[in-house]
Amino acid sequence: MAIASQYSKSIGLKLLVAFVLILGVAAFTRIFAGNASAHGYLESPASRSSLCQQGQNTNCGQIQYEPQSLEAIGSFPQSGPEDGKIAGAGKYPELYAQTPDRWKKVTMNGGKNTFTWHLTARHATSEWKYYITKKGWDPNKPLARADLDPTPFCYVNDGGAIPGQTVNHECNVPTDRSGYYLILGVWEIADTGNAFYNVIDVNLVNNGTGTDTTAPTSPSNLLATATTSTSVTLGWNASTDNVGVTGYQVYRGTALVATVSGTTLSYTDSGLTANTAYTYSVKAKDAAGNISSASNTISATTTGGTIDTQAPTAPGNLRVTATTSSSLALAWNASTDNVGVTGYQVFRGTALVTTVSGSSLTYTVTGLTASTAYTFTVKASDAAGNLSAASSSLSATTSADTGASAWIVNKAYLAGDLVTYNNVVYECRQPHTSLTGWEPANVPALWQVK
Repeated sequence: MAIASQYSKSIGLKLLVAFVLILGVAAFTRIFAGNASAHGYLESPASRSSLCQQGQNTNCGQIQYEPQSLEAIGSFPQSGPEDGKIAGAGKYPELYAQTPDRWKKVTMNGGKNTFTWHLTARHATSEWKYYITKKGWDPNKPLARADLDPTPFCYVNDGGAIPGQTVNHECNVPTDRSGYYLILGVWEIADTGNAFYNVIDVNLVNNGTGTDTTAPTSPSNLLATATTSTSVTLGWNASTDNVGVTGYQVYRGTALVATVSGTTLSYTDSGLTANTAYTYSVKAKDAAGNISSASNTISATTTGGTIDTQAPTAPGNLRVTATTSSSLALAWNASTDNVGVTGYQVFRGTALVTTVSGSSLTYTVTGLTASTAYTFTVKASDAAGNLSAASSSLSATTSADTGASAWIVNKAYLAGDLVTYNNVVYECRQPHTSLTGWEPANVPALWQVK
């Protein structure tokens, strides 16, 4: 009897555990199924994130793989991302950056334009709103509400309807301004309280009333404020403009050597030869592309001193640290120099891809083709312009195009979504919102190796 009783208790305990597990999985599925949300982005004119995906904007961070994921609290402008973080929906800091030349611009005319959204997941929609930056806005600081005209220039009320995969809106873009402006498209979701935020960097062309054809005044009082054996530091007085100065172009002789922001009134020209005379001038520009006449021309002579002719050592241990179907992440060991390494040049084959600062020992090459072999080398440079020998050549192949994107924390996933994590492709088994600690390799109940 004692043995039979113990056996019955064991069977009962196993049945209870099985019942609890079944209830838990059912509840888990209900909870996370309700968290799935819509996704979409402005495809035409191409938004900042869309151009990141295309590789026309670079150094975009994770959004280059997820242009449809710029989601935040809705009810803009009363709610939504905080000022300075609107362009990245408060989640993607690379998109907060704002200078006149940071992002590729889409040229468009004022008047009637069609705005096209590509939806990767459809959802009941309350409204669509389009805002534009004010005349005289400052393109040198991250986008804030105060930079936008308070009233949308285009508004569409969907009343909770579910849109198609492609959504087109015909909107009248303002014709009273020209030059560089931002257009902010906001897609308000009806049943989640969230919205999607897409910024378009626009070179706006208007040939009628309101076109800015007035160039800034010339910068004045250009001076050499400091010299070394390899550099000349310049300073000048600000120009004025009827709308606003967005930048200054610095010329050494007839060669353009740098463009600085409209709030910067100095520049250090480095990599020069000791005991040598150089001539400089500066021009101002505005958002419409108008260029001022040149400032006064000055001559500045670098000091004597020892000329640095010693090149840095070649970078070592060039390697690949991550691979996707369209990118290869590179890393290398630091070079040394008798004065100091100021930068590294990354080459794909014989073509210069980019130059990174001397403190950076990594770079991700994007816009590549799936299942394709590429060859890379890296060289180090110093302030005197000396260039090291190339690192050892590295051959690396992009992965096959699986349609998967990188796994992201706090993103809503649907069943069937494909992601990559540690170079392995996983398929979502049931809807959920990702959390730290829920990496695909750690939660087989949610992810399975594809």
